[in-house]
Amino acid sequence: MLDWCFGPQWRWRLKRFFRNGKVTILCLLLTVIVIRGNLGAGRFGTPQQDFIEIRDHFYSSGHRSEPRRVLEEAQTTATATTTNDGDSNSYEQFDINKILVDEGEDEKPDPNKPYTLGPKISDWDEQRAEWLEKNPNFPNFIGPNKPRVLLVTGSSPKPCENQVGDHYLLKSIKNKIDYCRLHGVEVFYNMALLDAEMAGFWAKLPLIRKLLLSHPEVEFLWWMDSDAMFTDMAFEVPWDRYKDHNFVMHGWDEMIYDQKNWIGLNTGSFLLRNCQWSLDILDAWAPMGPKGKVREEAGKILTRELKDRPVFEADDQSAMVYLLATQRDKWGEKVYLENAYYLHGYWGILVDRYEEMMENYHPGLGDHRWPLVTHFVGCKPCGKFGDYSVERCLKQMDRAFNFGDNQILQIYGFTHTTLASRRVKRTRNETSNPLEVKDELGLLHPAFKAVKVSSS
Repeated sequence: MLDWCFGPQWRWRLKRFFRNGKVTILCLLLTVIVIRGNLGAGRFGTPQQDFIEIRDHFYSSGHRSEPRRVLEEAQTTATATTTNDGDSNSYEQFDINKILVDEGEDEKPDPNKPYTLGPKISDWDEQRAEWLEKNPNFPNFIGPNKPRVLLVTGSSPKPCENQVGDHYLLKSIKNKIDYCRLHGVEVFYNMALLDAEMAGFWAKLPLIRKLLLSHPEVEFLWWMDSDAMFTDMAFEVPWDRYKDHNFVMHGWDEMIYDQKNWIGLNTGSFLLRNCQWSLDILDAWAPMGPKGKVREEAGKILTRELKDRPVFEADDQSAMVYLLATQRDKWGEKVYLENAYYLHGYWGILVDRYEEMMENYHPGLGDHRWPLVTHFVGCKPCGKFGDYSVERCLKQMDRAFNFGDNQILQIYGFTHTTLASRRVKRTRNETSNPLEVKDELGLLHPAFKAVKVSSS
């Protein structure tokens, strides 16, 4: 019949058409099977429902940026579940107090014995000098007029008492690490309460004494509170100025020795030389610190003797003012009250002026024009309550952090879009000759980091 209706050529074309049609139909069936396997067979497995599901699937695929599999995984992980042992996988719902369990009790001091930081040491200068002589690879000076310095800071062994406090502690230590890396300062971060009697303001004293005795190679210990930040990354402490002094604090002689003003100095950021004199003043400083009745009674004395001091228990700063004001002959000669630059700078008079500083001045000054340290006294970002508005404190702490961080980012060609923003922007274009980019502040390769290689 085909031979009668068509010629041989047409007969061959028809056979090829039917053969290819079989293959096409087979591929179509396989495609439907695969799609049904991925999307399901519809609510009742009907062709109409299949068509609706397939249409909805491809329509929605064009209007979402994430693949179906990723979306399903995100939905799965976003749902809190309970494991076989009854524990939730949600950090938000977890009660942190379940693991914050202190084993045992604090040692009870003998009430009949006066408090001491440790055994009396009278020959520390001799012991230290002998150690340094026997260990020449650990010199106490790492360059001319460049002492080996250990910056010490820390926080409570427990999480902060609010939701954001630990984030600001992280910002604070990041800020300190940046400054110390640029200036060759070592860092010690403490989270242990070494002496339960000296909790609160006083916890630094046992720690400082322990570090001085454990690190004879350190010439100066630099204490800095966790709520203080470096805001001048280029400023180098004038170490030679203190060659005849052992204790450097931000303060004013007339406010301490003439007025006995309780805020005449600040102990949130200070420098202490590693020597016998320093051990002695720590021993004289500590007796007002033990918590309880001793601290409460000492607070009454400090309030009575110091100008404008409110009524509260003894704190380390007031005790130091009292010690210097009443025993100037014994301690005053070796104490340097620094006010030529801001070893401590009160945040309330500085942070709102940052833009003015950026417009008119430059890093490296360290004083009111560009403060070395901005200290958030009274904000207490790790506690339940502060002395100022939480919103104000946190906003200003962000500004201070970004102000210091900009000086780090500019080395690499970036800056924060504003002092209130986490976002950054480029300040220069990338180049195929990166080593030709000028380091304007001289922070990348300071002279003290240079290693002298022997020519032999």
